[in-house]
Amino acid sequence: MTTRKRVLVTGASRGIGRAALTRLREDGYQAIGVARTRPADLEDDADFHCCDLDDLAMTQELVTRLANTAPFYGLVNNAAIAHTTSLDDTRPSDMEEALRVNVSASLVCAQALVPGMRELGAGRIVNLSSRAALGKINRTAYSATKAAVIGMSRTWALELAPSAITVNVIAPGPIATEMFHTASPPEDPRTQALMAAVPLQRVGTPEEVAHLIAFLLDERSGFVTGQTLHIDGGLTTSNVRI
Repeated sequence: MTTRKRVLVTGASRGIGRAALTRLREDGYQAIGVARTRPADLEDDADFHCCDLDDLAMTQELVTRLANTAPFYGLVNNAAIAHTTSLDDTRPSDMEEALRVNVSASLVCAQALVPGMRELGAGRIVNLSSRAALGKINRTAYSATKAAVIGMSRTWALELAPSAITVNVIAPGPIATEMFHTASPPEDPRTQALMAAVPLQRVGTPEEVAHLIAFLLDERSGFVTGQTLHIDGGLTTSNVRI
């Protein structure tokens, strides 16, 4: 078994997932990325596997195979899909797709990796939610599933605590990712109002979220579990709600 701690990062091809993969490799973890496509500029020696997490059977086969080669210490469930439709336009199929990618894929990954964490005697799970879990216009499916991530994670934290496995949630606000820029065009009045409501008056960076992920994965964070950490420039503490 490798002496470096293995950590699986989903949605690792861009944005927060890519930043997390890079940071964890720099920190000395054996970070393994999963996403639909491998980034063209990814280092040749990077351990990366192509998988569509919307396909739960494919996801289960991959993560089970990876877990069978050696135990994982950490899991970062970052992959997500964000439908930007109003209540009137949201289809049941949108909700089902969001549930598969944003919730069920995380469940499948955790079920495959937790036995190895128990074998190691410790583990870390970091699930990505969103400030949108508190409510956001035109995000019915996204908000619902990101709220589900929080409830699911709190339950896992209780169940896995006896095995010294911590489970925490990161809920980013506006972060400069491709997903954010697509869902919130800068010329949209709602985007402008959102930015005006951020006390720090800027968007966050994927690297800042990756730093928080690294903190929660650290051995010295073993007394932090069942928590939801908002990284949003102070937006959730503002009196303004967008």
